[in-house]
Amino acid sequence: MYRTTDDRPPIQRTLTHIQETTGLPLAFGGVVDSERQTRLTQFAGPIAGPLRGVRLDYGRGLGGKVVVLRRPVVLNDYVTAEGISHHYDHIIRAEGLHAMVAVPVIVRRVVRAVLYGALRSALPIGDRVVQSVMESARDLEQNLAVQDEVTLRIKSLEKYDVADPARPQWESLREAYAELRVVANGLPGDERQRVLQVCDRLSTLGERTRDKRPKLSAREVDVLACVALGWTNDQVANDLGLSKETVKSYLRTAMRKLHARSRMEAVVTARRLGLLP
Repeated sequence: MYRTTDDRPPIQRTLTHIQETTGLPLAFGGVVDSERQTRLTQFAGPIAGPLRGVRLDYGRGLGGKVVVLRRPVVLNDYVTAEGISHHYDHIIRAEGLHAMVAVPVIVRRVVRAVLYGALRSALPIGDRVVQSVMESARDLEQNLAVQDEVTLRIKSLEKYDVADPARPQWESLREAYAELRVVANGLPGDERQRVLQVCDRLSTLGERTRDKRPKLSAREVDVLACVALGWTNDQVANDLGLSKETVKSYLRTAMRKLHARSRMEAVVTARRLGLLP
């Protein structure tokens, strides 16, 4: 999975990636709504205009067929192709498109989007290009699944009330906190900031002293949050996408700032100061 700090919608980032890696003149797509219609809203490459905002009904056209079949479909020439309805031929002609590939994006057994790659000539789309579009769709599926999980966790944790006697056990909350900090590193800017804001709120739920709090970097907090769960340096490095030596370096600087002589003393101090939940 390729990670990015790009703030564009996930589908738009994926389409740009498809165009750059395949050399296709146009990549486009859109989300599938609750009525199983696909709305084409994202484009990488120039378009004439008729394609923008089109809603594809379930089972109709290439996109509608892909939603039904739940697998990729390749057409060497859309207008003359058999096996699809031709409800949208006038739009395809207006855009001057011929060879096309369409791939569904499926998350938890639900088709969430359709991605297309297209040529403005009747040349066949090669296997390498089709494979690249499919791999990009799989990456998008993973990213959407991660974002879904983050959203669910945030909704659950935003309801957390430290005064509620029925609140979740502290250890479960700390596990969720560490996991959120890990996944935040793979999210685009706005979404990452939202997750980190929730993390900041969680870190202040526990007991705090009035001692002056040292300034820890985001990475130092990431490492401490993982160490607090008993993870080894190897585990922390693997989950945060860092080298083992880099993890050790962050841990050393955090310990120095916290005046701690061991990793667990650093965790205890960070909790006491409200830097960790």
